[in-house]
Amino acid sequence: MSTYTTDKASPFTGAVVNSMRKLYPEALADKSFDNTGLLLEAPFDPIRRQMNSVLLTVDLTKAVADEAIENNHCVVVAYHPIIFRGLKSLTLADSQQQSLLRLALEGISVYSPHTAVDAAPGGLGDWLADILTGTLSEPEPATRTAKQPEATSSVTDSSDDQTSNPVEDPFVEKDVQENTPKQELQRMSLARSYSRPTYPNHKGKEKVKEKEQSDLTPSSASHKRTVIHPVTDVEGFSNAGMGRLVTFTHPQPLTHLIERIARGVGNPKGFPVAIPQSRQVEDIHITTAAICAGSGGDVLKAVDADLLFTGELSHHEALAATERGASVITLFHSNTERGFLHSVMKEKLSKVLREEWKRVRTEVKDEGVNGEGWEEALEDEGVLVEVSERDRDPFGIVILQSEQVGRPITGAKG
Repeated sequence: MSTYTTDKASPFTGAVVNSMRKLYPEALADKSFDNTGLLLEAPFDPIRRQMNSVLLTVDLTKAVADEAIENNHCVVVAYHPIIFRGLKSLTLADSQQQSLLRLALEGISVYSPHTAVDAAPGGLGDWLADILTGTLSEPEPATRTAKQPEATSSVTDSSDDQTSNPVEDPFVEKDVQENTPKQELQRMSLARSYSRPTYPNHKGKEKVKEKEQSDLTPSSASHKRTVIHPVTDVEGFSNAGMGRLVTFTHPQPLTHLIERIARGVGNPKGFPVAIPQSRQVEDIHITTAAICAGSGGDVLKAVDADLLFTGELSHHEALAATERGASVITLFHSNTERGFLHSVMKEKLSKVLREEWKRVRTEVKDEGVNGEGWEEALEDEGVLVEVSERDRDPFGIVILQSEQVGRPITGAKG
């Protein structure tokens, strides 16, 4: 006979949901498009119960679902909602629905806070602002752009007829290019070596060197901080809302901000930066910076700031910003979000959840809930919050590792 109590989730799930709502009330979320809250409420099987543990992730992928099942977690807190729109069916043919069905079968629930975390005081917006307004160990590094190689005469010697000198192939060494048939050049250009895709390293994942972790002192540069789109109707949550606008007391070199961001989000091997065509990175100083986690197009579109710092902007949004003289830094969408789980949410949720689980256990016991396995579940005082080791942004950085062109294939004809 089935042991499922079909009208109840596990009491620990209730404690997790209550804790998340205390930290990041759903009323803070942007309900015009978002879908926050308890998205999957799995029935409780006290005989085959999960651990009193939570798995934090940005995206609930198949790999993360596997991780939750393998480690017997009770709740997955997925920052991005896996359900955005109404579903007309739940089938195994859809990969996301498949993950939900598998988790439900295992008794694992799913909660999504999304833009409630963005808007909350001390949430994602403030975490990114803390990074941008941090300072590195003095003196801050004299970061500069790499020296560009001198252009060849075929490019720099301008004339009325610019087609008379063909542009050299930058992927082929000059002496080889001039003396090798075209077919051989095409074969040789494939002989370059590239890295595997690289991703930011977060504390608790691939450990960043302790010195690099301690180099950034968050929110230590003198500045004023305001909310771009305030949310004022949630009691007890002043200074809440979408986006942050930072005004530095003293203009900051853009190169220093780039370095701070890199240290703060896990030292990625690179990220996109857009600047006006008439300027150089090392010559730009920033007084005002507009900040938004994830996709910042809507939140930042009407903001007049020297710098837009977000996860992603469209081509035309970035172009419009640089045309009016602003600079843009993006990190790929979820790389502005993932580090927050490691740096802030894990500790905050652990602290609140310990107290909430104590309260829920007492409350359920007082209600006199009976049944095989319930007493054991309620006697378990343990609480564990972990961050997924398999969650990552879809995009990584592939790095050219070798300039070697290689030898042409013999017998090729021009």
